[in-house]
Amino acid sequence: MSAQISALLEQILQSPRRQARRVVAISGAPASGKSTLAAEVVAALRGAGVHSQLVPMDGFHLDNRILSDRGILDRKGSPPSFDVIGLLRLVQVLGASQELYYPIFDRDRDLSVAGAGHIAPECDTIVIEGNYLLMDAPIWRDMARYWDLSIHLSCDEAELEARLIQRWVDHGLAPEDARIRTHSNDLPNARLVEQTALRADVVL
Repeated sequence: MSAQISALLEQILQSPRRQARRVVAISGAPASGKSTLAAEVVAALRGAGVHSQLVPMDGFHLDNRILSDRGILDRKGSPPSFDVIGLLRLVQVLGASQELYYPIFDRDRDLSVAGAGHIAPECDTIVIEGNYLLMDAPIWRDMARYWDLSIHLSCDEAELEARLIQRWVDHGLAPEDARIRTHSNDLPNARLVEQTALRADVVL
């Protein structure tokens, strides 16, 4: 376990909880490494004997048909492309010690699958990760009151650009197409994440 994960684990375990379950939010721009960090945190919690579950925000992507009807398919991943009300409803009950289900995003099929994620009643700590979990905007900002600990992962824009382009190349796009897609959608989303983020308990 790295020193960073060890320190985060200690901070999480010391955080007071608002409800029965502890809820930890990890936010950051696309390709900032938040998914990897969230998985490492959950693994560390489980290693410490804490029943933990990772919940990605991506399952609340709206269907491509809705995005096409609204003319924002090319802006998938931006705040309007998510079911933010549905996400808020889940966030509001994450802290309760009950069985819950949530949607998971299938990247291969580019769609969300309802009820594909499961949280067992005995789950003690939820780690939820997503781009806009600390966004200071209507509805989005209402989630902040449910975080027992919030973590924001910051990353240099040049590094983000390189990672995002490589991500699209790995998905089969030509380098120039990957660059265009990164600059037309992903980087604007990344800048929005940084510009609108509420103050986090931990910034990495």
